[in-house]
Amino acid sequence: MMTDPIPLSKLARAALWMALICGALALISGVGNRFGWWPFDTALMLLGGAFIGAVIAMVLAMVGLVVIRLGGKRRGAALSIAALLIAIPLVLLPLWHAQRAGALPAIHDISTDTLDPPVFVALLPVREASPNGSAYGGEAVATLQRAAYPGITTLLLVEPPDQVFAQVRGVVRSLGWEEAAADLAEGRVEAVATTFWFGFKDDVVIRLRPQGNGARLDIRSASRVGRSDLGANAARIREFMMLLTQRTPAVEEEHQSSAQD
Repeated sequence: MMTDPIPLSKLARAALWMALICGALALISGVGNRFGWWPFDTALMLLGGAFIGAVIAMVLAMVGLVVIRLGGKRRGAALSIAALLIAIPLVLLPLWHAQRAGALPAIHDISTDTLDPPVFVALLPVREASPNGSAYGGEAVATLQRAAYPGITTLLLVEPPDQVFAQVRGVVRSLGWEEAAADLAEGRVEAVATTFWFGFKDDVVIRLRPQGNGARLDIRSASRVGRSDLGANAARIREFMMLLTQRTPAVEEEHQSSAQD
């Protein structure tokens, strides 16, 4: 006598479908913003919908596992587990970003020289057309930056500006930034850094000035949109300086601070 097959849990199946849809929604939210299919606000709305749906998927999956485990009359535990593996990152990632945003200042324009920040020239039109504009925020922003990122300071280099200039451009290229201007006479390089997922455009200007027999390098990185950059611009500056000092020697740290005072 044949026995009826154990039916598949509707809760587990619904959880997996919900998790898959939310995963796709989260993915296309950034991709669509990167390629200009919709504005940033729409991308955030889609990402928020993915977060809420992922929470629902987690609840359905956990309830489904309990029903399967206790009832024994349904199958689909693997579907519930798969749904959880997809949904949990979709929930944790936004929570991590929210926690990070709360721990960092709501600034988006970082400069090694906060008294005389490098100015955008070639990128000035796109800066002025962007929501964040081109003007530096002054002492209010500088105070927040110094508290959050005390290591973001002017870099003193052993070699003069004309020798460092090519190394600066090489680092810009190695980081995948799009060079917008390179003026040796002014000691200025401008570039655009594009983030991977959402395709955010952050603008960078690097300034070289003579300092004794060497060079004084300042760099400014500013986001075009968003009140807080979640530390992205400071991290970008640190990475640039680390790579540059691997190519051209910097003045020893104790002499850096005394020369800047």
